[in-house]
Order: sequence, then structure tokens, then C-alpha cells
Amino acid sequence: MSEAAARVRALFGAYFATVWRTACRLGLSDAAAEDVAQEVFVVAAERLGDIAEGKERAFLIGTAVRVAANARRVASRRPDAAGAVDVGALGETAADPAPGPEELLDRRRARALLDRALDALEDDLRVVLVLTELDAMSAPEIAAALEIPVGTVASRLRRAREEFGRNVRRLRARAAPAEARSTAS
Repeated sequence: MSEAAARVRALFGAYFATVWRTACRLGLSDAAAEDVAQEVFVVAAERLGDIAEGKERAFLIGTAVRVAANARRVASRRPDAAGAVDVGALGETAADPAPGPEELLDRRRARALLDRALDALEDDLRVVLVLTELDAMSAPEIAAALEIPVGTVASRLRRAREEFGRNVRRLRARAAPAEARSTAS
């Protein structure tokens, strides 16, 4: 096996799950996220010489953000777009072997709330929030991945957190009357 092939294989093994998870968090279904992740590693293989040692994660995440944005754009133009971008996907698997039905329902509701609140954000805000809060990337890592200044990352993150909080409050307020009606029945 060549040195380049070994490096791509190592990158794939180390970062596939991270890239896939990032694509999911950016609003793609599990299947679409898998396609995006595969495309990211094709790009990485083609541009292997451009990936600096120690900067692999930033390169892959930045590429994933761009490929996922393109996938969302393409999916939104299709007549069958409703199934293409599965923003309410419940792809989460239980950590414990047998969670109760109430716990599963609570998880589904929380995931659906998270997905709707994230979907309401502009893409540039959503990306920075997801990479910071869910992928635990630092501002300099995000700046490198997105090729933007660190100050822009900080500004977008502040705006994203504010807007995300407003979205969650609005969605919870909307859900409260519906839940009250369902428990009264």
C-alpha cells in the first residue's frame, strides 16, 4: 500500500464518524450524511498534498461543511425534497440496552426540538454553533476549517446562541398548548 493510500485510510478510520456526525447535525438524513462523508474523503484523497500534518480534522470538517451545504441546496431543488433532507431524523440509538418508553419519547422530543431550532438558523450561524457546541471545536479550529477570521467565528457564535435560544423558547411556547390539549384528552 502506498504512503498516500495509508494516510487516506488512517484519516478515514480516525475521522469518518466525526465527518458523518457533523453532516447529520447540519440537517442531513443519515443516508445523505453518509454520502457527504464519502465525498469528503474522496476530496481528501484528491487533495492529500494540501492537508497539513496536524490540520487534518480542520480540513475534513471544513470540506464537510461545504459539501453538506451543497447537498442541502441540491436536495431543496428536487421535487421530492421532503424526504431528501430529514431534519427530524431520529437516528439516535439508545446508550443503555433498554430505555423505557417515556425516556425514548423524551429523547425524540428533545432531538426534534433541537433539529427544528437548528434548522431555523441561517447556515453560517448553524455551522459555527454545531462545530462549537456539538463537535467541541475551538474558535481557531473553526476559523481554519471555514477559512474565516477568528473574530468572525466569535461574532457568529454569539449571534447563533442568541437566535438558537429564541428559537427554542418560541418552539416550546408553541408546543406547550398542544401538549396541554393532548394530556387533557
